[in-house]
Formats: sequence, structure tokens, C-alpha cells
Amino acid sequence: MKMEQWIRAIAGVLVLASVALAHFHSLYWLYFTAFVGLNLLQSAFTKWCLMEDILAKLGVAKKAA
Repeated sequence: MKMEQWIRAIAGVLVLASVALAHFHSLYWLYFTAFVGLNLLQSAFTKWCLMEDILAKLGVAKKAA
């Protein structure tokens, strides 16, 4: 998978997990959902994504082989 696909998959998992935690545990988990959403929004404007840096250090290629 390309890095962009990894980032989208990770963001989706984090959002779904935090919504599930908000439903079953505490509504405060929705702050984490908002945090993920804000990071996605800021990366659209700044062209910088922390998860991209993390994945690059883990050896994920920007383009599929």
C-alpha cells in the first residue's frame, strides 16, 4: 500500500475506535475524534502530516512498489 492509503486507514481506525469508546466508555473520547479530524484538516492546508513522518521512519514507501 502507498503511504497515503496507510494514513487514511489509520485515521479511519482511530476515528471508529474513538467513537466506539465514546459510546461504550466515556463521551470524552469524542475529543480524540475531534483531534484526528483537526489533524486531517490542518494537513490539507499545510501539506504536513505527523503520521507521514512516523510511517516514513518505519520504512513505508510513499509510492507502491
